[in-house]
This record gives sequence, structure tokens and C-alpha cells, in this order.
Amino acid sequence: MVDFALTEENRLVQASARAFAEAEILPHIRQWDERGEVHREVFAQMGEQGFLGAPIPERYGGGGMDYISFALLCEELERADTAFRVVQSVHVGLNSLALLQWGTEEQRQRWLVPQARGEKLATFALTEPGVGTDAAHLAATATRDGEAYRLNGQKIWISLADIADHFLVFASVDRSAGWRGVTAFMLQRGMAGLSTGTLHGKLGIRAGNTGLINLDDVAVPAEHRIGEEGEGFLVAMSAIDQGRYTVAAGAVGLAQACLDASLRYAHERETFGQEIGRHQLVQQMIANMAAGTEMGRLLVWRAGWLKNQGLRNTRQTSLAKWHATDHAVRSALDAIQIHGANGYSSEFPVERYLRNSKAAVIYEGTSQLHTIIQAEYALGYRQDRPIRCEPWPADGWRRPVGGAQAG
Repeated sequence: MVDFALTEENRLVQASARAFAEAEILPHIRQWDERGEVHREVFAQMGEQGFLGAPIPERYGGGGMDYISFALLCEELERADTAFRVVQSVHVGLNSLALLQWGTEEQRQRWLVPQARGEKLATFALTEPGVGTDAAHLAATATRDGEAYRLNGQKIWISLADIADHFLVFASVDRSAGWRGVTAFMLQRGMAGLSTGTLHGKLGIRAGNTGLINLDDVAVPAEHRIGEEGEGFLVAMSAIDQGRYTVAAGAVGLAQACLDASLRYAHERETFGQEIGRHQLVQQMIANMAAGTEMGRLLVWRAGWLKNQGLRNTRQTSLAKWHATDHAVRSALDAIQIHGANGYSSEFPVERYLRNSKAAVIYEGTSQLHTIIQAEYALGYRQDRPIRCEPWPADGWRRPVGGAQAG
């Protein structure tokens, strides 16, 4: 039996996230984007709402949301602006969920609990100046020194780099071993030799922080290692599966925002004596926008259903991410076309949607990488082992006291 109906909890999360976005983000986002302003206090408010621990079990300070609810949360946040979904992707998807899966109980209590409560902000540091998709060949090194490791290298294009408190960093203990040498470590701001900086001049996501991390002989205690030596690549890939899911869900929200703006404008704007929504080629763009958005949403929900069961979902999540992000770019381009010259102006949000949409077809695996992944699955060159993870708890999520109310 296939059931696409949202549960009462799903709808509660959706309504709460939309109300929060409409109250705290949308009235200000044009100004923040134009000025390149990052407002960490909004991230703190997201923590107060329970968003920063959304799918983390309640026993670790989280909200206990299932993955469909988590997808709806990401969709609604990116419908307002990509920068706020990015926090969910990096803080929750790439860092906190990796700690939940790979961390020891002591590590979860030390880092995961304050992250899930929104008391600490976390990020994920894999990409380097010379390493992106080829994550098995990191230049950053980790050399054992008694009861510690010394980390050296640089990470770049790291979301939240200059404002995060915790850093899940990947370095190689043996570069000749390729992916088998990659090892994961949890670092904290304030460690000697750890410094960060902000990248300026980005095309989009200007209301979010993106930067670099310098590792200059950083002494990291062995108990900060996540997993065993040489397991870092597996940690990273499992985390990226989680991150891709949030990116896919967010891209659905961005495409929906493009559709919403286009529908409003198609009714308001008139040419040749009628609203432009009556013109067939405008209808064609809107129809493609609507169809692709629904397809993306269903692909995300399918991956989410698998994740709720604790089943391997790499193929399904890759497909959702590939389709949804490519579709978001196309939707933004068509939305600008529908708006005509007005779409080229920041007076209308669609130009921001286009700038923001482009990043997602690059990070969490480029569209070209996902094309290869899907082809290899179809051809039988790639197969997943039947790995099960712990099914998601059914303790559920409730709006925190004082949370935003749906309008």
C-alpha cells in the first residue's frame, strides 16, 4: 500500500516552519541578501524552535522528527531563503547525524546534545582547495603524536566556517592508502592552530556564511576521533547521504518559491489585453515548473520513507538530489523569463532564487557525479550492501512552548 498523506505531525512541522519563515526571514531577506549580512540570532531562534535538533532523538536533546517532517522543514526554510536550509544541511545533516551514527556515547553527550539543543553551532569540513568530488585523496594530514593527532592543511567552501563552534574535520593518516587513510575528527573553536575566515563575493546564498578553515599543527586528542582510523571516508559518505537529502528537500522549496512567484505575476501582469497566464508559452513554463516540483517532492518523500525504516537509500537520495536541484535551476530561469525585465531586478525575488539555485548543483555531489551514480546503478556496476541503520524513533515532535504559530 502506498500512502502519500501527511500525518498530523508532518503538517504541524510544515505549518510551524512556514510561520517561522514568514515572520522571521521573509520580511528581511532582501536587505540581508543585498548587504551580505549573516544574522546568527536567527539561527539561535531556529534552535529555540527545535529546528537545529529536528531529527535527533529526544534522549540527545533533539526533536525526534521523522525524515518526512525533516524534509518539510528544509523545504519551507529554503522556500524563504537557501541560507537557512543550509544550516539544517550542515549543522544537522552533515554533523549531528554523523555523530549520532558514528560517535561514542561520550562523544554524543559532549557534542551532539548541545548541538541538538541549539546551544552550539556545528559544521562539516571535507572540501579542500584541490579536492572536491575526489574526497578519497585529501591533502590535509593527521599525524599521530602520542595520545593526540596533529592536523595540518586547509579546508575551503565550508558553510558556517566563521561562526561554527564545532567542526567535523577529515584528514588522512596515510595518504598512500587513499580512502582507507581518511579519518574523522571533531574539533572545537579555540583550539591552538585552528583559524577560520569568510569568503566574499559569492554569486548567491549571501545571507549565509561560507569560508575556509586553516589547520596549523592543531593538536587533537585521540578521543576526538570519530570512528576508527581509516573509517573517515565511510563517515563522510554516510553524512553526505544525509546532507544530500536536505539539499534535495530544500531545492523542492526553492522550486516551489519560483512557482509561487510566477503564478502571482502571471495573474497580475497583462499584455495584449489579458493576463500573461493566458499565453500558452507562459503556461508551458508554469506547467513544467509545477510538474517537476511535484516529482522532486515525491522523490524526496520516497527517500525519506526508506530512511524512516532504517534502510539504505543512497541511490534514491542521489536521484532526488539530482532531479530537484537541476529542476530548481530551470524553475528559476523560467521564473525570470515569466517576469521579463522585472525578473532581472532585485525588486522581485526570482533573481535571488536563480543566484541561490546554482550552488546546489555543485555541492553535495555535482549533477555530473549524480548522473554517473544513477547510470552505474542502472547498469549494475554499482550495488549497495543491504545495510540497515537504526529505524527512526517514534517519539515525535511537538512545537516548543512559545513557538511560531501558523497563520
